[in-house]
Amino acid sequence: MTAFRTSSGREAVTDSTLPPLPDRLSVDPRSPHHKPEFFEQDIGIHFNGKERFDVEEYCVSEGWIKVPAGKTLDRKGRPLLITLKGKVEAFVKPAAAS
Repeated sequence: MTAFRTSSGREAVTDSTLPPLPDRLSVDPRSPHHKPEFFEQDIGIHFNGKERFDVEEYCVSEGWIKVPAGKTLDRKGRPLLITLKGKVEAFVKPAAAS
């Protein structure tokens, strides 16, 4: 495992056997940006300097995240998503010590 400082000054830990996180990733299995191999690790998102826990999709290069709009559902029963723009930073959370 390797530790490094991110641009925001936070320390991130990566496992050298895992590929780096993609620029765009989605939780939805129907999305072309869904890559299940990345969900084997715990991924965190910092948005405008704060960690968000409700992110459904993100794009680092374009600077946006998609989050549910409260309890609102679309006509197919899925959460209605809104897009928030700002500084996005994806990172791998360190494994919890047992």
